[in-house]
Amino acid sequence: MEELAINGGPRIRLKELPSRRDIGSEEMKELVDVIWSGNLNRVGGTKVSAFEKEFAMLYGVKHGVASTSGTASIHVALGAINPEPCSEIITGPISDIGSIVPILWQNCIPVFADVDPETYGLDPEDVERKITDRTVAVIAIHLFGQCCDMDPLLKICREHGLYLIEDASQAHLAEYKGRLAGTMGDLGCFSLQQSKQMTCGDGGITITSNDELAERARLFADKAWPRGQAGDRGYLFLAMNYRMTELQGAVALAQLRKVQDIVARRRRVGDTLTKLLSEVEGVNPPKILPGVKHSYWLYPLTIDTGIIKATPEEFARAVSAEGIPASTGYIKRPLYMFSILKDQATYGSSHCPFDCPRYNRRIQYKEGDCPNAEKVLRELITIPVNEFYTDEDVNDIFRAISKVARYYRENPKA
Repeated sequence: MEELAINGGPRIRLKELPSRRDIGSEEMKELVDVIWSGNLNRVGGTKVSAFEKEFAMLYGVKHGVASTSGTASIHVALGAINPEPCSEIITGPISDIGSIVPILWQNCIPVFADVDPETYGLDPEDVERKITDRTVAVIAIHLFGQCCDMDPLLKICREHGLYLIEDASQAHLAEYKGRLAGTMGDLGCFSLQQSKQMTCGDGGITITSNDELAERARLFADKAWPRGQAGDRGYLFLAMNYRMTELQGAVALAQLRKVQDIVARRRRVGDTLTKLLSEVEGVNPPKILPGVKHSYWLYPLTIDTGIIKATPEEFARAVSAEGIPASTGYIKRPLYMFSILKDQATYGSSHCPFDCPRYNRRIQYKEGDCPNAEKVLRELITIPVNEFYTDEDVNDIFRAISKVARYYRENPKA
């Protein structure tokens, strides 16, 4: 049997996997236009507004509101629905903290529903169990590039009169039964951070077909300043400055015109890898829901430790030693176990909004709140995905995982 590289054997792959992004002359042309215009601010510029219109058109919705980050795009969505302070918003416990801090900045209470252990999307049944008289919205997080099971979530939100916001930061052009991620709920939110399927370094956009929500979202992203209206500036309500610059907008516009091709290439990589790994005993490639098209921000997998006698950490270290970067756990522990939530470390020495008299309830976040999510994060292994991976690259990933799986199947650790 071939010895593992981590034990001194030959590596499967000697060169690094491609890590560059599809960024080049198209982005440079748009940037040069901005520089020569002399206007780097979106006010009076053309690139950000063009990006908003083209993004909305690609997704088949009426409105797009650009912002400075994926976090900002979620805050813009919450600013649009304008929840009362101390309202509860249900969401998932596996994500970047950027999915949660907008809830706190609106002085609302995050409530965590568990996830499906195989797809990592929100468990609709647990969402419904977590609804109270304080609940105003659900934020569905489309993790790693796959949509949550949206039909039951939509049904629950309609029946209970709740807003449904989609955090599609990791799921550009993912599909659910013919519908694009971000277009099924009341608002959809996207990140344009460096690692996402399309990027302008950092940036975000919020989409909707609801005219009233769109108008308030636009105002919320620009200090509630009703530009173009007669009279003074107005500042109609408490709002942020989340204006995207023309430089970001220029890159985002060029990226938008490539994103369908980028996602198609990532999808080919991910789908091919899933097909190959489905034949490897003890390795579980991502489960794809019926009617769903994954857009592969990362490639998640797990192992059956009853067959493969290694921990996920040992398995990932061995795969990495073969020249294929592999990580475990994603965020390592659920969001509610980080200090900002577990210790309610928010404003100064207060615990606002958790101790706000308007809430008049006590909420504590603790281990065991979402057992499926905790189990997923103990078992999850992720592999980076890139639109420039060749068939050789995919085959090397497959060979490395197969080699490590075979070794630990036949050489169980003492």
